[in-house]
Amino acid sequence: MNAQRVRVLVVGLGTMGTSHARAYKAIDEFELVGLCTHRAAARADLAAEFPDAPRFETLDEGLAATRPDAVAVCAYTEDHAAMALKALAAGAHVFCEKPLADTLDAAETIVAAARAAHKALLIGYILRVHPSWARFVEIGRTLGKPLVMRMNLNQQSAGSFWRVHKNLMKSTSPIVDCGVHYVDIMCQVTRARPVAVHAIGARLTDEIAPAMYNYGHLHIVFDDGSVGWYEAGWGPMMSETAHFVKDMIGPNGSVSIVARESADATARSADHDTHTRTDALRVHHAALDADGLFARPDDIVSTEDEPSHQDLCEREQRLFLNAIRGGVDLTEHQEDALNSLRIVFAADESVRTGEVVRLRR
Repeated sequence: MNAQRVRVLVVGLGTMGTSHARAYKAIDEFELVGLCTHRAAARADLAAEFPDAPRFETLDEGLAATRPDAVAVCAYTEDHAAMALKALAAGAHVFCEKPLADTLDAAETIVAAARAAHKALLIGYILRVHPSWARFVEIGRTLGKPLVMRMNLNQQSAGSFWRVHKNLMKSTSPIVDCGVHYVDIMCQVTRARPVAVHAIGARLTDEIAPAMYNYGHLHIVFDDGSVGWYEAGWGPMMSETAHFVKDMIGPNGSVSIVARESADATARSADHDTHTRTDALRVHHAALDADGLFARPDDIVSTEDEPSHQDLCEREQRLFLNAIRGGVDLTEHQEDALNSLRIVFAADESVRTGEVVRLRR
């Protein structure tokens, strides 16, 4: 394997699937051997950008024709489990976009299958390969305990963005789909056990199923006393004001992701680049001097040279390549993915029942 290119098949060619296909095309150690998507023959954009990659209507067709070393599962969440298990059964390593599955049982089944088959399974937690977010986590760990963590990602969506969101909400709520990223950040910082989750939700449109909600807000309590909240809303009715809040507060001070005013004025909440962009970190020090005033001014850590969204996809796929070749152990990564899923699914349960959900050990 070390001397050969890894032959990869991509299934699901929306925003993330296309970005990952570009990453495979850009990385010499990969060979993009096929693209699987509905109406594949009609996708002139794929033919233009990936002229050498055969296109298939289904994963079954792609697996039979290409016999890939790896499969990137980038379809809608409700299809992740079946596709990942099918790829593993065919002897392929799997990269799967988050959330890993639409139920915790299904996600645990995928992890168990990958381990039994001795295949790499990397889940698309893109913030884990982002240097500025890694620094955010690192600084958060210096703030003392308990921590207060506040995060949101509201998206004012219309046109194709709203169509994608409505398709996602056929199976997956906003606090599950995006929440896994930010709950994972909270868990990385505290490294404490989550013990209780409470959430609220609201259905702000008749364009989704009656049982689904397009706005949600979760609260989480950890066994070290730390607490956090995450808010997510999708749709044409959402406000652009304060759509991106990311900060952590501890006894020693706080750290916040801040956007430059010039950039923030033109940023749109539905644009994927705004979801990973940081621009700067503001580090506030709580220590006071003899006069009761702040002993140190805030530090501004510039992140202007941070990678683009496409750069991050390439970083993620290089990590996948390293895992395939045995250079990295993904056991903790998979356990963390299951942990964040456990939390957001508990939030979903809380929205629907109105009850606090206690998390078992």
